[in-house]
Amino acid sequence: MLRLLMLLSLPALWAASSHAEAYTLNARIQRVATAVVTLEQVKVRLSWPAQAEHGELELQAGHIQAPDLGYRFRDVVWRCPLRRDGRGGWRCDGELRGAGGKPLRLALDLGVASTDLRLSQGAAALALQRAAASPDLTRIDLTRVPLAWAQALVAQAWPAGRIKAGTLDGRLDIAAPQHKPLSITGPLRLQGGALDTPDGLIAAENLGAQLNLSAQLDRTDTVAIDGQLQGGELLFGNAYVSLHKRAVDLRVQAEQREGEGWRLPRLMWRDDGILALEGSAALTPDASLAALDLDLRSADLAPLRDGYLSGFLGLAGLGQLELSGAAQARVRMSGDELQLAEASLQQVSMKDPQGRFRFDGLDGQVRYSADAAVASELGWRGGALYGLEFGAATLPFSSDGGELRLLRAVNFPMLGGRAGFDGLRLRPPAGGKGLDVRFGLNLDRLDVGQLAKALDWPAFTGELSGRIPQAHYADDRLELDGGLTMQLFGGTVAVSSLAMERPFGVAPTLSSDLALDNLDLESLTGVFGFGSITGRLYGRIDQVRLVDWQPTAFNAELHTRKTPGVRQRISQRAVQDLSSVGDSSFVGSLQDRLIGFFDDFGYARIGIACRLADEVCHMDGLGPAKAAPDGSRGFTIVQGAGVPHLDVVGYNRRVDWATLLERMEAVSKGEVKPVVQ
Repeated sequence: MLRLLMLLSLPALWAASSHAEAYTLNARIQRVATAVVTLEQVKVRLSWPAQAEHGELELQAGHIQAPDLGYRFRDVVWRCPLRRDGRGGWRCDGELRGAGGKPLRLALDLGVASTDLRLSQGAAALALQRAAASPDLTRIDLTRVPLAWAQALVAQAWPAGRIKAGTLDGRLDIAAPQHKPLSITGPLRLQGGALDTPDGLIAAENLGAQLNLSAQLDRTDTVAIDGQLQGGELLFGNAYVSLHKRAVDLRVQAEQREGEGWRLPRLMWRDDGILALEGSAALTPDASLAALDLDLRSADLAPLRDGYLSGFLGLAGLGQLELSGAAQARVRMSGDELQLAEASLQQVSMKDPQGRFRFDGLDGQVRYSADAAVASELGWRGGALYGLEFGAATLPFSSDGGELRLLRAVNFPMLGGRAGFDGLRLRPPAGGKGLDVRFGLNLDRLDVGQLAKALDWPAFTGELSGRIPQAHYADDRLELDGGLTMQLFGGTVAVSSLAMERPFGVAPTLSSDLALDNLDLESLTGVFGFGSITGRLYGRIDQVRLVDWQPTAFNAELHTRKTPGVRQRISQRAVQDLSSVGDSSFVGSLQDRLIGFFDDFGYARIGIACRLADEVCHMDGLGPAKAAPDGSRGFTIVQGAGVPHLDVVGYNRRVDWATLLERMEAVSKGEVKPVVQ
């Protein structure tokens, strides 16, 4: 630094000798080196007219570099009037320009015992002070300095960081003793800070802070930050933190050896009443996570969602999840693999406003370990799954070898029966693979009436039982082996090939196959508000696909089967309803003029089919029907029997699905009036 000051002092010392005559001084210096900054290709020109009160100074530098601070400039030019300050020193104040940058104003005071430098641009100012008594110490005062001015310094520690906005106020002391590390210490105040990274994984907006900085830059760089964040928003990968205007106590200690990634031996974060965090972390040279060990505590989970969890919950389609209670947790990771996870819950409740699930009174612990054996137990008072209420349960767990297991089968009350699961095995993401969960499911005599009411179905009655030997959840898809059986309408409905995508996410998708066996048609049509039909119903509904619980595809075929001792009759109302729904018509025998006097008719067979694709139902029935008088050929839905003989024939094989639903709703409400033709 002494060499730089001598360079700046030479014109002033020369001008001090005399100014009775006009003088001009030109100097070329190849290189000026200090502990902090190096100047190359330096040119100095001073002109002092005779009898003038001041001279004109011009300083040029082809390159200016401060490698420890990350700053590099080229083609720098400074012009200013050189004056005496009246105290034995000199002052020069003028415009400073550099290649590719906006002009600034640089004021330099060369005092007898001190050097003061002020760099400004509008309201922003950076002032540097040095005293001859302490030549290794430089003080920098910051006033509304754009945070972007620190981009080069930030890039030294974090090459991917891009500063977008913000201002700094504060004071920094830079000590550059010979043969010792460069140190930077002092208080800083940040307002309106904003930054991001090219990959968008890290970002900040409207960030405020009051911090104390202490850094040493050497072969091992060390940085300590202690203070408060004062509002703003932060994004770290999937973790979105919204502070609003809250003040959060922060403490970070970091160190980096040459050629290695950063180590953070101490992290502390205290957001009173919401989240307290302590731990350590380590990053690889490319800034990915190498290790993490955190302890977290929340005395009130309610504000935790909006403050810290919205990013994670949003990815799972649970952005509006309602939380209450308290929790503590510990997480230890090595690279991207989980080594230890512990969660302790105290009277925690979770409620999905969309009605997909609810848990009441979660209490206890869940502990996971990738190596040592650990045990834990978690229970709940009750809850609901898609509106289906269930009772209390306690789940005992054990963990080792990178797996969390349920120690024994668990069952609990549900819909007047019992539900339970066993064989639960959970593996967290590891080795490039995502979360993997396997379990068995049992349902025993659940009341279908309660199920129908909860799902807003027609008033079905019966029981639901079944066993899924293994359910497998991976890659946001749930597949279930085995099947479920419902005893409905005196017969059986069997559900198989069950699978779900995004079960708790956005637009969940369900696929399955259904088999109907020996259902009582009279009970079935009565529940749906259909005209009365007696007989027994069989069939299949395969390749069912529901998106957000709305049908988008299936292949259905339903038919009656003659059963000894069971009458097969269809009411006039049912004939009309069938015709309305299926876009059909019915034709009578020679006695068709008398059909209107009959309440019901005998039939031999009933059959109807629908293949739903692209919101169109492709209709079919028992087989081709006789040609109509106009030559069109349809398909038989009802094949009559006895006198009067009545057949129902469909002619439109393509029916809009939305229209079909409207017709079925009208039928169920009795809005279709029988008309015999």
